Amino acid sequence: MSQTPSTIAAPSTIAAPSTVAAPTTSAEPTTSAEPPYPQNLLPGMPPPLSPTDVYAANRELSPEVADHRSLVYVPNSQSNTVSVIDQASFRVIDTFRSGGTEPQHVVPSYDMQTLYVTNDLPIGGGSLLSIDPRTGLPGSVFPVRDPYNMYYTPDGQFALVVAEADKSLDFYDPHSWQKLYSMAVPACAGIDHMDFTADGRFALASCEFAGRMLVFDVAARTQVKTIDLPGGRSGMPQDVKLSPDGRTFFIADMAANGVYTVDALRFENTGFIPTGKGAHGLYITRDSQQMLITNRHEGSISVWDFAANKLVNTWHIPGGGSPDMGNISADGRVFWVSGRHHGEVYAVDIVHWNLLARIPVGRGAHGLTVWPQPGRYSTGHTGVMR
Repeated sequence: MSQTPSTIAAPSTIAAPSTVAAPTTSAEPTTSAEPPYPQNLLPGMPPPLSPTDVYAANRELSPEVADHRSLVYVPNSQSNTVSVIDQASFRVIDTFRSGGTEPQHVVPSYDMQTLYVTNDLPIGGGSLLSIDPRTGLPGSVFPVRDPYNMYYTPDGQFALVVAEADKSLDFYDPHSWQKLYSMAVPACAGIDHMDFTADGRFALASCEFAGRMLVFDVAARTQVKTIDLPGGRSGMPQDVKLSPDGRTFFIADMAANGVYTVDALRFENTGFIPTGKGAHGLYITRDSQQMLITNRHEGSISVWDFAANKLVNTWHIPGGGSPDMGNISADGRVFWVSGRHHGEVYAVDIVHWNLLARIPVGRGAHGLTVWPQPGRYSTGHTGVMR
């Protein structure tokens, strides 16, 4: 399990400091009485453990990861390296070549037994570098075209490569790395992040350079609709995250400086939450009570409370920074996040809201993964577990 300094007391909940005034902004709740988990789950997908929390399995580490080292893997997209940080000492213990050009994310495999570094250049090429989480050491390199990001279908059948430059979603065999299907998405320029509905049948993907979202059918591998965001073409939607109750998608928009909400049952816009300049990454806390939002351009982290349906805190990194992508430690106490424009990683105590460490890494630190993570399976990205 991830370790943190002994000075951090175990919290009963992850709450914001009482000295911070809570903004009144809220999102329109979904009022439908229909359950968000239909009985027709995507075939082969493990059923949710709770009818009210898609992240209910994310409380404890699986025995499948018991022998994995507690490390943080940081892809440095401008240095073409991966920095490895020990979670207990807050020190870089290794740096190795990424196996390609412009590494973007470190993605846990569906079965949680391998980590993959996505190298999305050169144009027309690209590769994945495997990492053994038991040793923290790099392994084989697999030629995979344009893997800016990567996800796994909730049934584990396909690795879903987000080929941003190609404007394509490519379905690969996750073992042989043969491309089996491609779904062209010409109306979704800058496709990059996504999340899946609670039943696993649909996904919502962001179109960063088009100011819209794309809905697609996972099993049929077909587009269902596009959703134009209120900000229009000037918007830059980034990370996407489903709410614990499965009713709402949250979408960070770096140009709108906040988070849009979309009804996860009807796929319609429902609201907007101003958070801070350069809203980028979204992370659900271990107790499923709150969501962290990184505001990259102003060096802050906002906290959304699901029960209160509003922001309850915005915390600024002392001395500034550019918090981008990351994840929460297995015990729920520390948020590890890359400083995209500062070549560093921040370790933030989200119990008392203190900066524990800022750790120099390579240039262009991007989609880091904190490993191991609690959960039964990974849907990809920087460790979205269910």
